[in-house]
Amino acid sequence: MTSDPDRIDSAERADGAGSALADRIATARSFLFVPGDRPTRFGSALTSTADLVVVDLEDAVAAEAREEARTHVVALLERRSDVLVRVNAPGTAGRRADLAALRRLDAALGVMVAKCETEADVAEVRTALGPEAVVLPLLETASGLRGIDAVARSRGVVRLAFGSIDYAVDCGCEHDREALLVARSTLVAASRAAGLPQPVDGVTTQLGDPERLADDTRYARQLGFAGKLCVHPGQTDAVNDGFAPSADELAWARRVLRTTTEGVRGAVRVDDEMVDAPVRLRARRIVHSAHASPPRPDRPAATTHRSDP
Repeated sequence: MTSDPDRIDSAERADGAGSALADRIATARSFLFVPGDRPTRFGSALTSTADLVVVDLEDAVAAEAREEARTHVVALLERRSDVLVRVNAPGTAGRRADLAALRRLDAALGVMVAKCETEADVAEVRTALGPEAVVLPLLETASGLRGIDAVARSRGVVRLAFGSIDYAVDCGCEHDREALLVARSTLVAASRAAGLPQPVDGVTTQLGDPERLADDTRYARQLGFAGKLCVHPGQTDAVNDGFAPSADELAWARRVLRTTTEGVRGAVRVDDEMVDAPVRLRARRIVHSAHASPPRPDRPAATTHRSDP
């Protein structure tokens, strides 16, 4: 699939063998966490419909189980190059132990950096693991949001993700849409300004509420996100589906782009709507994203929830 022409190619952010993984991170819609100390769950995660699996060495693993988790994660990464690993926050003993364990691997690694706040947090990973390592910073603090532009432009960073739960805790705000709107919009704008793909939204914790998950995904897409973190394999289908263009959207985009192929360059009317250069750009993005999954026949608007990730 051709890269989106209006952003930096993810391969330009990575070196050597890391470029293939960078491309997968750039286009993934669903990122499924699996605890690093639960190797019996690795198989089901890897055979799920998740676009990418993230083996976790941080929040999903109790402190006393993290050394064991590192052993399991390293064994998995020796066999699989298409898996991400979430490491602990910068400045912690857990982070240092994570990098020491991963350093033994002779492979290009994809690393999700918990509570990433500075360019130095990214550089530390690549210094430890080599220039082929690709990084997905998880923005989870007020300091991370303040430093987001430098993080987004750091060498090795291929996309940004939002850790909404930890962010709300750090800021002392409610975990709902109104309180998190500025943070979410900041991730979208910073990604665009740095030439990165659209960012990845945080998790929906309500596991038994598929309507809520679908609505959270619609809301994230409306704000400019193009992926979502998942905590259960049962969430990935809905997330993948939610970030795919609907059948109507795809048909509209193709009608718009047909005007360009027919040689029309200025403003023109399509479906009783004025179409000019910005509208054609939106149409190109819709068509570009259509490879991710089959289009949906419809997509209702997102509703309003008081408590929202």
